Amino acid sequence: MRFEDLRLSEPLLRAVRTAGYCTPTPIQSTAIPHVLAGRDVLGCAQTGTGKTAAFALPILHRLSESAPRRAASGSRVRALVLCPTRELAQQIHVSFQTYGQHTGIRQAVVYGGVNQSPQVRALRAGVDILTATPGRLLDLLSQRLVSLDAAEILVLDEADRMLDMGFLPDVRRILGQVPRQRQTLLFSATMPRAIRQLADSILHDAVPVQVARVSSPAATVAHWVYHVEQPEKPKLLMRLLARTPRSRALVFTRTKHGADKLTRHLVQAGVRAAALHGNKSQGARTRALAEFRSAQTPVLVATDIAARGLDVDGIAQVFNYDLTPDPETYVHRIGRTGRAGATGTAVSFCSTQERPNLVGIERLLRAALQRATA
Repeated sequence: MRFEDLRLSEPLLRAVRTAGYCTPTPIQSTAIPHVLAGRDVLGCAQTGTGKTAAFALPILHRLSESAPRRAASGSRVRALVLCPTRELAQQIHVSFQTYGQHTGIRQAVVYGGVNQSPQVRALRAGVDILTATPGRLLDLLSQRLVSLDAAEILVLDEADRMLDMGFLPDVRRILGQVPRQRQTLLFSATMPRAIRQLADSILHDAVPVQVARVSSPAATVAHWVYHVEQPEKPKLLMRLLARTPRSRALVFTRTKHGADKLTRHLVQAGVRAAALHGNKSQGARTRALAEFRSAQTPVLVATDIAARGLDVDGIAQVFNYDLTPDPETYVHRIGRTGRAGATGTAVSFCSTQERPNLVGIERLLRAALQRATA
């Protein structure tokens, strides 16, 4: 299939060609026709699948094909995209700009942690598509600086991460200001019960769209497993980190509380480490990522959802401090090392209770992890 087969408008196809794309990804070829037809969509897909274009292209097509509803103030929005973080909001906004460059559709992005004045000026100039994080959007709504009563399309992107960061109450408040007669698209990498309940309450006759997740790690990654009980894991981690003190390491824990607890333990032992999870403020997340990228803080302790989309080259080691029960999550975790042909090491700590998790991982990999001794 080619993008031309999806019946997108010529201005969009021209932008897609300029961006260097010829063939749609599976989620794009599946979702775009349904969005063009005005259907609600429930999409289960990770980052890296082409998910943003799967909703950006048909939204741009639909809005450019229909007559715009201009308000005197110029601040009324026709399509709203909600997402959990500033970084993702910026990425989505850039995608809309890239694909919509020949359409005349006006876009803006609003997020917290920065002065709102430039964002307000953009809204007053007129916006068709608004990408927003929930907190800043609620602030602007409370100040009556933006209206959602003309919104025709609503997108919730990375809904499970918004749940993890505690944004669902804010999302529900925003939903109360969007017309009930609308098209709704919900995308999430995972489908916990709270997200399924949200989907049931806001989607109408939705089309399910699911993309198979990656299931094969890079061949340049060496896989090791230590059989170690939970109380002994901190000491083992510190010993292993001490062997390569200048290398960057990404450590995965199962819970936010566990990430904080382990980070405190490491810092008290003299290890430069930071935690990354949904309870951290935008500023704390940005700082932790910047210091990790620069190797000022060489050890980052993270939960799976918080680390989603993390794009940092030169990560030498990934530690599965808590061994995940989901084998595909294991593959996603270790995909942060061994990139672009570089070598990497994936080290897993497996307690007695976690041995069934190890069995599932080895079954997916069709290979046994190399056993190591402390």
